[in-house]
Amino acid sequence: MMKALVSALLSLACAAAFAQAPAASPPQRLRGSVESFDGSTLVVKERSGEVIRLVLADNFSVSEVLPIALSSIETGSFIGTAAMTDAQGNLRALEVLLFPEAARGTAEGHGPWDLQPGSTMTNATVAEVVVGASGRTLKLRYKDGEKTVVVPEGIPVVTLRPGDRSLIVPGAKVLVTAQTRDGKPTALRAAVGRDGFTPPM
Repeated sequence: MMKALVSALLSLACAAAFAQAPAASPPQRLRGSVESFDGSTLVVKERSGEVIRLVLADNFSVSEVLPIALSSIETGSFIGTAAMTDAQGNLRALEVLLFPEAARGTAEGHGPWDLQPGSTMTNATVAEVVVGASGRTLKLRYKDGEKTVVVPEGIPVVTLRPGDRSLIVPGAKVLVTAQTRDGKPTALRAAVGRDGFTPPM
């Protein structure tokens, strides 16, 4: 009974400090900027304004997020796109991530996303690209279905490449995947923009 009570209290403390559910819950995404990094502790100011201290997982990894042209998205590309449903029921992209070929198939499917309230994420293969006057329309196919997403001009389009910890400097914009482990907020991986570029995912 006492062990269960201690565990519950630890979970509540971590939730308050880290704004996430207990350790058994799925990883959470933190979007913000680096306050400091000493090689073992990463301090992030989250977009909510909360400052969060994280230890690093043993397999902590870093990816660099790079802007690319919308024209880089072609038939056969494997992408992830966060989107919102507009008044006409169409999915309109908030951003598009072109996965490197080695990451093809990552989290394939369609579901809710936390970029904005009500946003979704579709990770899928581009089956068709229709170029319009003000953007592109992508027909996306994944193992359980398909979606059509409108990508207006000016929407951030990015890709990833392997990075290293030298990218994690004060002021760098980051998307950190994190989880409470052994009662500690723990960074699993970080996607980092260079020279102030903000990962749009």
